[in-house]
Amino acid sequence: MSGRALLMWDEAVTQYDFGPEHPMDPVRLALTMSLVRAFGLDRATDVVSAKPVGESTLRLVHREDYVSAVRAASADPRRADQAYGLGTVDDPAFAGMHEVSALIAGQSVGAAEAVWRGEAAHAVNFAGGLHHAMPGSASGFCIYNDASLAIARLLELGAERVAYVDVDVHHGDGVQAAFWEDPRVLTVSLHEHPRTLFPQTGWPEETGAAGPGEGGAVNVALPAGTGDAGWLRAFHAVVPELMADFRPQVLVTQHGADTHFEDPLAHLAVSLDAQRAVQEACHELAHEYAEGRWVALGGGGYAVVDVVPRSWTHLVGIAAHAPVEPESMTPSSWRDEVYARTRQLGPARMTDGRWPVGFREWAAGYDPADRLDQAVLATRKAAFPLRGLLP
Repeated sequence: MSGRALLMWDEAVTQYDFGPEHPMDPVRLALTMSLVRAFGLDRATDVVSAKPVGESTLRLVHREDYVSAVRAASADPRRADQAYGLGTVDDPAFAGMHEVSALIAGQSVGAAEAVWRGEAAHAVNFAGGLHHAMPGSASGFCIYNDASLAIARLLELGAERVAYVDVDVHHGDGVQAAFWEDPRVLTVSLHEHPRTLFPQTGWPEETGAAGPGEGGAVNVALPAGTGDAGWLRAFHAVVPELMADFRPQVLVTQHGADTHFEDPLAHLAVSLDAQRAVQEACHELAHEYAEGRWVALGGGGYAVVDVVPRSWTHLVGIAAHAPVEPESMTPSSWRDEVYARTRQLGPARMTDGRWPVGFREWAAGYDPADRLDQAVLATRKAAFPLRGLLP
C-alpha cells in the first residue's frame, strides 16, 4: 500500500451552486483548497481528479427514475420535479446540476477505489459527504449521495465490512437508509437531537432492519448546546468500541463542519479544536482497525469563511501525515484572498484557542442527571446489545 494520501480535487466541483441566497456557498470549497495550498499540503498529498460517476455506478444507490429527473432538471431547471425533491427551497434546480453532482460523487468513488486497491492509504474528498440524498430524492442540499456510492462501490469490489462514521451536526440519514438492511455496513452517526434539527431522524432506537441488518445502524442524538467536552466524550464512548468489534476493512468518515458554535444552521457549540481532535481520532481508528484504509469526506458547514476552510485543511493535513499545528497562523496570502472573494476578514490562526481539548472518558463513570450522558447511554442500551456488546 502506498503511504501517500490522495486529495481528490477538481475546480469544477465549485459549480455545485444553488444560488447566491443559499447557505451552501461553493466559496467554502475554493477557500479550503486555497488554504490547503497555502500550507503546502498539496505537495504532501497526491492531488488527483476522478471522472464523474456514470449511470451504472449511480444505480448502485439511486433509482433510475430519480437519475432521469435530475438529468431533466439539469438540462432545464424549469422542469424540476418537486416530487423528487428538486426545485425546492433546500435543493433549487440549476443548470448542470447532474454533471457537477456526478463529478463530486466521482471523487468519493475514486477515493474509495484507490484506498481499496492499495494505491493510497488515505484519501480525502472535502467536496463530498452529501449524506442526505435518498435513493429516490434529493434532500438537505444533497443531490447524489456520494458517501453511499463510495461504500456501494467498495462492496462491489469485494469489501465485506465497511464502517461509516458521520460527525456532521445533521443525522446521516441517506447513508443509513441505503444500508439499512446490509450487515456488511455499519453506520454510526453523532448529531444534534432530531427534536431540534433537520432531518428529524437519528433516534437511538433506529438500529437497522430486523434480521441481518439489526444492529447495523447506531445513532447518538446529542442535546442542543453540546460543547467540546461532551461531543468528544460521546464520540469516544461509542465509536472506538464499535470499531474494535466490527473490525472494518475500510473506514469511511464524514466531517461536516456544522457542529461549530459559529454555524448559522444548527445548535451545537463545538470548536475547531474539537473537530480536529475527532479527525485525529478517526485517523487513529483507521490505522488500528482498518489497516489504515481511510476515506474522509466533507459535508455540511455554513460558516464558510471562519470555520470550513480551517477545519477541512486540518483534515487534509492529518490524512497526509503532515498535520497543521493548531497555533499556526493562517498565511497572509490566504487572508488576502478571503477578503478579495468575500469582503470578510479571514481568521488569523488555525485554532479557536481551545487546544488541547479535554474530556472525561466514559469509563470514568456515568452521571444519570447529565443530559449528554443520558444520550450516550440511550445509544449504548439500544444498539450495543444487538452487537453482543454490553451497554
